[in-house]
Amino acid sequence: MKPRALIGTGLVLAAVALGIAWLLPSNSYLLLPDRAKPLEPKVKIQGEKDTGPGGIYYVDVIVRKASLLEELVSGARPDGADLVPEEALVPPGSNIQERRRLTIRQMDRSEEVAAAVALRELGYKVDAKPEGALVVAVAQDAPAAGKLEPTEVIVAVDGSPVRTPDDLRRLIAKHKPGETVRLRVRAGGTTRVVEVGTIASPDEQGRPIVGIQVEQFADIKLPIGVDIDLGGVGGPSAGLAFALDVVEELGENVDRGLRVAATGELELDGSVGPIGGIKQKVIGAKRSHADVFLVPAGDNAVEARRHAGDLRIIAVESFGQALRALATLPKKAQ
Repeated sequence: MKPRALIGTGLVLAAVALGIAWLLPSNSYLLLPDRAKPLEPKVKIQGEKDTGPGGIYYVDVIVRKASLLEELVSGARPDGADLVPEEALVPPGSNIQERRRLTIRQMDRSEEVAAAVALRELGYKVDAKPEGALVVAVAQDAPAAGKLEPTEVIVAVDGSPVRTPDDLRRLIAKHKPGETVRLRVRAGGTTRVVEVGTIASPDEQGRPIVGIQVEQFADIKLPIGVDIDLGGVGGPSAGLAFALDVVEELGENVDRGLRVAATGELELDGSVGPIGGIKQKVIGAKRSHADVFLVPAGDNAVEARRHAGDLRIIAVESFGQALRALATLPKKAQ
């Protein structure tokens, strides 16, 4: 075969190989930026008012399977993408579908908590009582597998009441790894007691765990109707943005005419917790021409500033601090 023919054949084979690598899925996932979006069309509140220019924006991260080519060649990945192994997203013994269901439940809780925090800030009487640790995931290779199920609520350990996830961790920590704990669990209108073994935590030497992921469970009663619907978006990280928008739509000039992007998991006490995908969220806020971006203080804020460029980053630890920080910003000239 002539040299030209050999070169041509080689190029064709290389192109076919690249095409196959582009189509074949890998065992990794990509985290991709998504543009920040205004919340006002997604939030309906009894007694809401016209919000005017500016607005509160939420940011999300797109998660998709990486192709084999994207896994092997960094230059094949979209701008702003990070490659992560499957185990970084999905707990051992779980799968991506279960993770998706978990993030939707987290979003539902985030919406409810955000409304409660915002309405309290505005002086409304909100009945919100912590009532236990909500099981959101169970590792299939852990002692809790087959004994506890997601959506169940742990209300006691060894007869001592559990009101918060911290209560649960503190009471289990009284044991040594390998010992058994007695958990009182509520599901629906019934309760049961189950004995569960413990193992040593892989992250904290000597700390016993049963192999579950929990969140705060609370009975929240809102004094007015608040409906937040982001469609299929999941996860808890939009809590801060939700609460800011509720206050804005009830007549407070929170955004001061600015495009305010925000991210952070919000707790019932108003504290703002860390979130994942901060790099992608900063890029999404920049692509939507946000004026400022509120992020959780600490490592999230440090990482955000690495990618912010001219975008102003405001680090916050609580909802009250977020409101005070925005109140000091000059109003945007219209």
